[in-house]
Formats: sequence, C-alpha cells, structure tokens
Amino acid sequence: MLQVLGRPNSVNVQKVMWCTAELGLEVERTDIGGAFGGNDGAEYLSRNPNGKIPTLIDGDYVLWESNAIVRYLCDQYESGNWCPDTAQKRGHANMWMDWYQTALHRPMTVLFWQLIRTKPENRDFAATEAAIGECANFWAMLDQHLTERPYILGGEPTMADIPLGCAAYRWHSMGFERPDLPALRTWWGCISERPAYKEHVMLPLT
Repeated sequence: MLQVLGRPNSVNVQKVMWCTAELGLEVERTDIGGAFGGNDGAEYLSRNPNGKIPTLIDGDYVLWESNAIVRYLCDQYESGNWCPDTAQKRGHANMWMDWYQTALHRPMTVLFWQLIRTKPENRDFAATEAAIGECANFWAMLDQHLTERPYILGGEPTMADIPLGCAAYRWHSMGFERPDLPALRTWWGCISERPAYKEHVMLPLT
C-alpha cells in the first residue's frame, strides 16, 4: 500500500491524494507538518531532506515534491487518461504543471496566508491587493487557453489539471472580488463534480 506523509489541508498533499483517488489506489496517509509537526525530525528528514510535505513511500521507493509525485503516480499506475500517451502531450502537461509552480503558486500563497491564516487586523492590504491582481492575470491566461477546450489538454482531465485544479478551489473559495472568467469557471465546475476532488480538495480552508 502507498503511504503519503502530510496533512490534509496542505494544497500539495491534496494534489497527491486527489491523484491517488482518481487512479483507484489504496493509500495510507499520515498527518505530518503544520500543527502536527514531525517534518523536522531525523526519521522524516532521512526520507525527505527538504523537510517539506508531502512525501510518498511506495515500497522501498521514496519520492518528494508534489508535482513529481503526481507525475510518477500517473506514469506508474496509469488509469485512463491521466497520463498523456505521447511525449508531446506529456510535454504540454509538464509545461502547465510547472507554470503553476513557477508563476501562480507564489501569489496564491500570499493570498491564502493573508486571507486565511492571518487575523484581519494583521493583514497586509497592499500585499493582498497586489496578489489578487497578479493571480487574476495568470488565471485570465488559463481562461483564454480553456476557451478552446474543456480541460487543459483537451477533452479529458489529465495530470495537467491537478495542480491548477487544487489552486482553483482556493481562488474561488476565498472571500474577495474576482474577475469573471467564464471558461475558467466552466472548467472548475466540471472538476468540482468529481468525487475524488470533492473528497480531497474541497475541504475547509485552514
């Protein structure tokens, strides 16, 4: 059985858990990180010297970094369309997954920390507004891409949809005014109907 080390309210853990559920894999998840601690101990660091979550244990194989874990799971345990079947399609999937990590993740993290994990009286209004604007520009870029296809690579969801799908729940669930992006909203609406997504991603923001 696969083991996932990491707390359920982490967006990076949610990527992995959503992926495993879509692939029909049995998983034992252990609360690590945040309020649970444990990610700075010797045992954890022997598996993941970066000290972050999640960590995947698959028999004697250990892997960390959430996007890498999603790619591995889809490649190793291919089920349906989640792992694109050509090098070019996988290249585009990797492009969008990496774009999320290098472009959208940082301002989304600013928003999450300011609006969810910071008391209202301590929030940085300027930083929040700047992050909203930056995120809106990135989401508009994805919205434009989605005007010609229902999912990021085409007619079915793939691993490319997983990191952005997790971020989309937070974007649509935090309390601020956001631009109307109809293609993005339609895509997110389709993802939101998936049982695995509801179970592992659509959780209270804490």
